[in-house]
Amino acid sequence: MAKIVTFDGNGFWKNAYAHQRGKLLKLVQVPDDQIKILVNSSYMELPAPLRYEIETSGITKKDL
Repeated sequence: MAKIVTFDGNGFWKNAYAHQRGKLLKLVQVPDDQIKILVNSSYMELPAPLRYEIETSGITKKDL
């Protein structure tokens, strides 16, 4: 059985700068006007569906 790999969104978010957070949000197709608001929030303040999308999208740190 294959191991399911998820992206460590919380760990990335804690150590990332705003432009890195913005790039991540663009990869999961968040509108630009919302990106400006969300990059300054903590990871747990993000909506649950968005956190789920970030963690299961298949993005790796190499993509960022």
